[in-house]
Parts: sequence; structure tokens; C-alpha cells
Amino acid sequence: MSKRHPIIAVTGSSGAGTTTTGQIFSRMFASEGLNAAMVSGDSFHRYNREQMARLAAKGQFGERNHFALAANHIDKLEALFYDYGHTGNGRYRQYVHDEDRKLVEAGHKPGTFTPWGSLPADTDLLFYEGLHGGVVSETCNIAQYVDLLIGVVPIVNLEWIQKIHRDTHKRGYSQEAVVETIINRMDDYVHDIVPQFSHTHINFQRIPLVDTSNPFVVRDVPTEDESMLVIRFRDQSEVDFPYLLQVIAGSSLSRHDTLVIPGTKMPLAMDLIVRPMVQRLMARKPFA
Repeated sequence: MSKRHPIIAVTGSSGAGTTTTGQIFSRMFASEGLNAAMVSGDSFHRYNREQMARLAAKGQFGERNHFALAANHIDKLEALFYDYGHTGNGRYRQYVHDEDRKLVEAGHKPGTFTPWGSLPADTDLLFYEGLHGGVVSETCNIAQYVDLLIGVVPIVNLEWIQKIHRDTHKRGYSQEAVVETIINRMDDYVHDIVPQFSHTHINFQRIPLVDTSNPFVVRDVPTEDESMLVIRFRDQSEVDFPYLLQVIAGSSLSRHDTLVIPGTKMPLAMDLIVRPMVQRLMARKPFA
């Protein structure tokens, strides 16, 4: 952790909603006048789309799949967090999604990576969104460098529904291919993704209030007003629960460290909870 160069990380699996959370943070940073270095976990995958497809065709799956630590440059991600915390800079790259219009227009092929390069200079903080922002293993400890670590963890059936819907409607995959991916990732989900949520400072878990018993036949993603949000805090002493219960309509406490709110209130809750934390991180920064 670093007073001079703070790091905020949002971690969660594919389809969990980390991208949407990242957009909330981007708006928050803009309103606070903060210049954040934005880094995506996709950038640290070891293989591009074509390489993964070739390996999968041979039954190898590129160290299994992107959930697995071995399928990613975890050493480079840890080095980025270490370097940024000490110097305010570091090395990163970008993964080119089909919908990344600016990168595609600049000549980058979807499914590939941009060259490795340095982060923008003179940023106020580093923001990471991806699969492995809270990894602790026998060979690495990325969580130790993160000043504010947030987990986005919908219950697993909802997570699968969101992934199937996104990958079939926005990325052109067949449902059969997406389901196969979910199955192939299960072991790595259990061993490499889930343990991170024990290291987070806050977890946001969305729970649907409609039947998702068979996520593979659900045609529509449950909406926010068909959901509740469970928010668990590692250190509840830093949270003003009476204030949150007063200003978030329909909220309640299910445990001493757990706030339950209507699903439609997530942006409001995240702003009320996280903005003061970001402000405290910035307030403790030394200024020359």
C-alpha cells in the first residue's frame, strides 16, 4: 500500500459486473477531479484470442483458461502494482475487444493486445478492474499492494446468466460455446477466483428475487428492480451504518457487517460508501 500512489482494485469473474462498476468509478473520479490510470485485467492474459482458440482445438486450453493464474502474466500484474505504489508508474498494455472502437480504428485487431508501454504520467491513483486484483497464492500476493479492494460477486447462477447474455448478444458466441467455457473454468473459478473475496475490503453481491434455478434456460437477465444487493464490509468500524440506513430507502442490516439494499440503489450505495474512502485515500497523499 502507498500513501503517495494509492491503488484501487475491483475484482470479479467474467460476467460479474466489474465493467459496470468500473464505469461508476470513472464517473466518480471525474467528479472528484482525479486523473486515474485505468487498467483492465484482460491486458494481462498470456494468450490472445487466436492462440487460445488453437490451443483449445488441441484440447490444451492454454493453461486451461483465463481464470487460471497460469494463463495470465500474474508476475507482470504484481510488478505493476508494486512499481506504481513505489513510483507512480509501471508497465501495462490493453486487450482489444470487438467493441473497442478507438483501438480498432487505430489499427489494432480485436482479440489481440497493444504493445507493452508505460502508464500515463502524473496520475493520482491506479484503478484496476479484472479477474485477479486480490490474488494471494504461494508465489504472489497482489492484494497486499491494494489500498481499496472491492469484490463484485453476484450469486453464481446470476453470474452465469449475465455472462451467457453478454457473450451471445454482444460478442457473437453461441450459447453452447459459452456454457462449455463456464464448465471448463469451474475448477479454476473455485481455486483462483473465489478465494480473493476473503481478502476484499468490501463485497457487492447481487441476488435475484426471481427464479434462476436453471441459468442455462433463462432468456433475460434479472433486472435491478428484481434484485437485492448484499454489501459486506471487512472493517465495519469505518462505516456509518445509521447514515446509510437513513439515506438509502429500503435498506436494512442482515448482520453487524452486512448491509442489504434494493438492487436499483447500487450506484447510490457505491457512491455513498466508496467516495468517502477515495477522498480519504487522496487526503493522506503528501503534496510537494
